[in-house]
Amino acid sequence: MKNILFDLDGTITDPFLGITKAVAYSLNSFDIRINGLDELTVFIGPPLDESFQKYYGMNEEKSWQAVEKYREYYSQIGLFENEVYEGMEDFLKSLIDSGKDLYICTSKPYIFAKKIIEHFGLTKYFKGIYGAELDGTRKNKKDVIAYCLQQEQLNVDDCLMVGDRKHDVIGAHLNRIQCVGVLYGYGSKEEFENNDCEYIAKNLKELKEVIENV
Repeated sequence: MKNILFDLDGTITDPFLGITKAVAYSLNSFDIRINGLDELTVFIGPPLDESFQKYYGMNEEKSWQAVEKYREYYSQIGLFENEVYEGMEDFLKSLIDSGKDLYICTSKPYIFAKKIIEHFGLTKYFKGIYGAELDGTRKNKKDVIAYCLQQEQLNVDDCLMVGDRKHDVIGAHLNRIQCVGVLYGYGSKEEFENNDCEYIAKNLKELKEVIENV
């Protein structure tokens, strides 16, 4: 596979602190208290408005109000309460050296994804960064991947998606692309198997082996 499409949160970086604290900040504005940040890890990966609806029973209008409160914290502070997974930069460099073209495909708004990639000095490894718009356009992984394919004029037969949640698998398959699920992020083996993920990698070493041999 020539083109490797990467999810961002839980795949390139560990966003736990920034995302969960931003969600807690948002919930607090609705007088909703949490027992601890760990219970908010379910927000890492899926579109935020859908998670507010699913886990806190909000209607569509209220969920978007919650997203706006989330962004108050995240855009100023949470964005940088984040860290690149250990060994990731060397891993990305090795893929570039082997002739791969790398892209980011995330449900996170493009403006935030771009800032994160720039902040950690990873811009040079990616030919393109694709994400959602702040108004919710392309919030689903299917649409983000489709937009990347269109903009970059990529052949699906030459592409492989890498992500840590079922949304990455589903989005890839809806675009006729195979997917690698990584277990060092926030998904599970069962989640990948239930969605017919073609490959599962425990760590970067296994991920590199999959990419080199597909």
